[in-house]
Amino acid sequence: MPSSAPIRWRAYEHEHIERGSDWYWALGIFAVAVALISALLGNILFGLLILVAAGTLAALASSPPPLVEFELSDRGIKVGETMHRYEEIISFWVEDHDANPPILLVDTIKWLSPNLVIPLDGADPKLVRAYLTERTEETPMKEPVWHKILEFFGL
Repeated sequence: MPSSAPIRWRAYEHEHIERGSDWYWALGIFAVAVALISALLGNILFGLLILVAAGTLAALASSPPPLVEFELSDRGIKVGETMHRYEEIISFWVEDHDANPPILLVDTIKWLSPNLVIPLDGADPKLVRAYLTERTEETPMKEPVWHKILEFFGL
């Protein structure tokens, strides 16, 4: 019989990397150069899009990530205010050997968030694995490449 006591923890969505002024200068120079090239080639709208994207990237990279509450319960996996029901979950994997802190990878049927990467900083990976094994399938997975790229940019 599955245990029904929920597992709760709080963790940051990702590790915040403090960027120096050189990083922002490089981002700005790159964005302006691409925007100018785009304008010279007659695509002003794309140039404006690049400048807006670079400004957004700089703003997001400068702010620290929020502290999010996570919960595993009989209903599903709750990330902040969003509940991912077990019916929507295809499989999970607890990566506790190659990741520091350990992470929970969840594959879902949702179109907008098909892969969840949940930090287990503050939760026992063995307890999380045991809890989820009783409720859904465990399948070996790797952290998605797009997630590593976003972490590189501090998002």
